[in-house]
Amino acid sequence: MKKTIKLATNGLEMPIVGLGTWRAQAQEVENAVNLALENGYRHIDTAFNYNNEEFIGNVLKKWFDTNRITREELFITSKLPNFGNRPSDVERFLNLSLKKLQLDSLDLYLMHMPFSFHLNETTMSPLINDDGTFSLDTTDYLDTWKVMEEQVRKGVVKSIGVSNFNSEQLQRLYENACIKPDVLQVELHAYLQQKELRDLCKKLNIAVTAYSPLGSPGANKHFSSKYDYELEDFPDILGHPEVKSLAEKYGKSPGQILLRHLVQQDVIVIPKSGNEQRIRDNINLFDFELTPEDMEKLDTLDRGERGRIFHFLFFKGVENHPYYPFNKKD
Repeated sequence: MKKTIKLATNGLEMPIVGLGTWRAQAQEVENAVNLALENGYRHIDTAFNYNNEEFIGNVLKKWFDTNRITREELFITSKLPNFGNRPSDVERFLNLSLKKLQLDSLDLYLMHMPFSFHLNETTMSPLINDDGTFSLDTTDYLDTWKVMEEQVRKGVVKSIGVSNFNSEQLQRLYENACIKPDVLQVELHAYLQQKELRDLCKKLNIAVTAYSPLGSPGANKHFSSKYDYELEDFPDILGHPEVKSLAEKYGKSPGQILLRHLVQQDVIVIPKSGNEQRIRDNINLFDFELTPEDMEKLDTLDRGERGRIFHFLFFKGVENHPYYPFNKKD
């Protein structure tokens, strides 16, 4: 069973299981990163927009300073925020992330979204118009990508990729890129399996990372508290009878079944947790294998676009952006 995925442009080995850190702040993220490293994780996924890079950096520095780990053993991913998604802002936000993480380079830097917002310099967040809509910046992501390529040439970033791009956007980027994207990170779980998009990635030799691989329990609470936005039909994939039945059969947790379903298809997973047992469980995926029949049972849970949690409509007005990645009728 693969524990790493080899990236196409440089042969870098990316661990197939990483720690996701969205919504994890201060003490929680420091505790989670410590526990993850103690339990064998060597891949940490963060973003400027998560507002937690400095806390991750504090933990990494302690591990480096006490010789418990070397920089070369780790794979660190961060992302260019949608309010810095312009050629003129790439280096600025990359350097801010590096400073917070207390690192000289990143293993992977992703363009977080294909769409851009203008920047509110005071709050370092998207600029919001008087009517509550987000101020749309129609910069072409191809122009931003060119500056991301420069960071690879400078050695500040080893690999570059994108997140939340659809098939057409990914194909257009690939055809116009000098340095091809190594990774696409998208929402991917049993209810949204993105098979066509994954087929395209396979054809283009782009690795796929699944965010929210367990259906992002707790995201609805975050949406409602931060954006006053709620999904009417929020999924409970962990509680699905088929998943629970397979968990019982294999003597594993429902989360382990769902993650194993993805890694068995060479999909990288970055589950987020602050719970010690779940952090341990989420990487303990290599001592069992789902049968082809059980893989098919999980395949049938796919709801297509109806299974999507993250439409980004909590960014009011984003559907009017020319690079909004999802079909409005979906």
